[in-house]
Amino acid sequence: MAWDEWEQLRSEVAERHATHTRLNQLPADGGGGAGGGDLVVHQDDLGAVGHEAHVLFNDLREQADISRAGAGQGDAGSTMQAAAGLKARGFATGGALETTVEMWTSQLKSVLQACAHISNHLDYTKKLHTQDDAQIAAVIKGRDGSPMPVSQLNEYFK
Repeated sequence: MAWDEWEQLRSEVAERHATHTRLNQLPADGGGGAGGGDLVVHQDDLGAVGHEAHVLFNDLREQADISRAGAGQGDAGSTMQAAAGLKARGFATGGALETTVEMWTSQLKSVLQACAHISNHLDYTKKLHTQDDAQIAAVIKGRDGSPMPVSQLNEYFK
């Protein structure tokens, strides 16, 4: 095979396997979904999600804490007591079990913290937007004290 043949074959393979860039984009009409509107979340939805996060927090806290399950002396659970007993008798399994409980507890605390954050944040968001709505309603009034019509409000946002 001559060198120029090799170069030709190589360039043909490169063309066949060349990566092509394709950009994903929204349709020209600017819509991103079926309705093409803004994201709308109702307070009832936020309340339901926050409630479920709170319920999950309580259930996990009560049922998933293996470090204190079967707690006896010294507030150590049966799993940690077993780990200490195995470790004291020279079994490597004792240390591994202890590490497992520590990792489980660490991960459980992270999940509990996330649940609490979601619940608290949604409660806060719900209250904040209710206060914002009340403040806007109090501030945006016509000269005679009546509510400002929507058509006039639209002029402010143009």
